[in-house]
Amino acid sequence: MMDVRKIQKLISLLEGSDVAEIEIKEGEDSVRISRVNSGMTLASAPLQHYAPHPAPMMTAPVAAPALAAAEPVAASTPSGHVVESPMVGTFYRASSPTAKAFAEVGQSVKVGDTLCIIEAMKMLNQIQSDASGVIKAILVENEQPVEFGQPLFIIE
Repeated sequence: MMDVRKIQKLISLLEGSDVAEIEIKEGEDSVRISRVNSGMTLASAPLQHYAPHPAPMMTAPVAAPALAAAEPVAASTPSGHVVESPMVGTFYRASSPTAKAFAEVGQSVKVGDTLCIIEAMKMLNQIQSDASGVIKAILVENEQPVEFGQPLFIIE
């Protein structure tokens, strides 16, 4: 069993950094410590609204065309504040397939308004606006995988 003092030390190191999650393995023992950033909160919607999605296979032939396809979109993207994905996961515009989308192009939003949900490791995380303004663009399609730091919305 891992020493409690080591775990407490890891927690204090995590609190003093920008790292959101850390996992340490010592032999057969392991501990994962994570925290929720101020830009996201857990969704109150039950997990069963969405069927589980298999993790996308990341291979060089698949990644190269995806990057090439994203470049023309970036050229036509309006200027403004970019809301980026704080994690890797699956992007959802609404809390369930039949629910109204959290945000639409042209909608006014305030700091703290929910813009979307990102499902990561079977957890639904509400992504909140970190700026006030009008949504000029939604850069991701519903139910698509997103990467950490990937632009999701443009707010002007």
